[in-house]
Amino acid sequence: QVQLVESGGGLVQAGGSLRLSCAASGLTFSRYNMGWFRQAPGKEREFVASISFTGALTSYEDSVKGRFTIFRDNAKNTLYLQMNNLTPEDTAAYFCVADQSWVATRLRPGYWGQGTQVTVSS
Repeated sequence: QVQLVESGGGLVQAGGSLRLSCAASGLTFSRYNMGWFRQAPGKEREFVASISFTGALTSYEDSVKGRFTIFRDNAKNTLYLQMNNLTPEDTAAYFCVADQSWVATRLRPGYWGQGTQVTVSS
């Protein structure tokens, strides 16, 4: 059974940084593209970033490009999202996702974590 467990969320001031982690189990981690989605209060769920099997390919939503970095440690079955220069607009529940299809990882991922809350104060 695939499980994705996020951690690292919390409260941070604008301009600060957080690193989110996603521990994956029940899958062959290196055979899955991974990613992050987020959902802010009253808003639609949106794609944040994705990373391919080995980390060779990455994709970012425009508003986080240059501020967030997605990376993975396949030896630890763990996905990360380094979030720098945070703004209140980044406040959302962040979800770890996984899929064996690159396109699906960005659009319709098959597996989801439970989410971790990130709140950025001004």
